[in-house]
Amino acid sequence: MQLPDCLFCKIVKGEIPSFKVSEDDKTLAILDINPVSRGHTLVLPKDHYVNILDTPEPALAATMQATKKVAKALTAYSEGVNVNHNANKAAGQVVDHLHFHIIPRYVSDGLQLWKGRGGYGKEEALEVLAAIRKLLKEQ
Repeated sequence: MQLPDCLFCKIVKGEIPSFKVSEDDKTLAILDINPVSRGHTLVLPKDHYVNILDTPEPALAATMQATKKVAKALTAYSEGVNVNHNANKAAGQVVDHLHFHIIPRYVSDGLQLWKGRGGYGKEEALEVLAAIRKLLKEQ
């Protein structure tokens, strides 16, 4: 299924041009139009899913297989890669269609993804663990 107003669905349908890196029957990989580094590629399923949280396992597996294939190629092209997925607006998701960013990296590129907030105190760590474990049991 594809949505008529989704940017990536329009790219999949060929309504919006893109630079295709690779394609198979279930996925599409394209160059990002606003690359963080040279070769920054997006991998997405051809069917519409919002993000990793609502994607069925078979579609997610196909997308991850394509992501791995492109990441291997980009690692040979560069010195390493970051593979990133933003789930929901608070995490930086801009297009509500599942996609993974593969960002080629170089030892001297100077890119910083994030800085840590500092370590956990024991009490805080135990509280966080309990909350996450409870949620996992409820799934």
